[in-house]
Amino acid sequence: MVKVRNETEKDYKIVEEITRKAFYNLYVPGCAEHYLVHIMRPHKDFLPELDFVIELDGQVIGNIMYTKAELVDENGEKKEILTFGPVSILPEYQRMGYGKILMEHSFERAFELGYDVIVIFGNPGNYVSRGFKSCKKYNVCLEDGTFPSAMLVKELKPGALDGRKWIYHDSEVMQLDEKEAQLFDDGLEKMEKKYQPSQEEFYIHSRSFIK
Repeated sequence: MVKVRNETEKDYKIVEEITRKAFYNLYVPGCAEHYLVHIMRPHKDFLPELDFVIELDGQVIGNIMYTKAELVDENGEKKEILTFGPVSILPEYQRMGYGKILMEHSFERAFELGYDVIVIFGNPGNYVSRGFKSCKKYNVCLEDGTFPSAMLVKELKPGALDGRKWIYHDSEVMQLDEKEAQLFDDGLEKMEKKYQPSQEEFYIHSRSFIK
């Protein structure tokens, strides 16, 4: 039986362990995503109402967390939007549709709460089937005017971005202190840091831009 529900305090450690297992060595040797989860919850931009876990037969196997982000147009008008991440599924349950269930549930709830745009950074192959498109197609860029290939946009309400040029601003919680993240990881059960091909894929995506 599959169930999606809000995360509770008793899930915190389990969710951090799942996030660590899901991301360890995926993008770089080791990972910091579990530390991000740890520091995100008390932050002012965190949205507990959009913090979900997915259970399979009573066992938590994944989660998704959202924070507020912001778009600013050329006239300085600000628009509050959402970003999510990490979204994690235990490795042994990946590619089975559980991430899709978790994301779709969160999209419905976000729309009910009045949000109309989500911007994320990720591998396009994982998200275009969920309705995300290139940031270039919505004229959403970074402060330096670039359009990263990994920056993806989903309109929960069609036409929400109305063709204007928008500059994306992340929550400050996303600016991790790498030393603090490493100290946090050092206090946990040891996992082996190693190279795997997905790290090269991440290197390529994270340094690619659309003109």
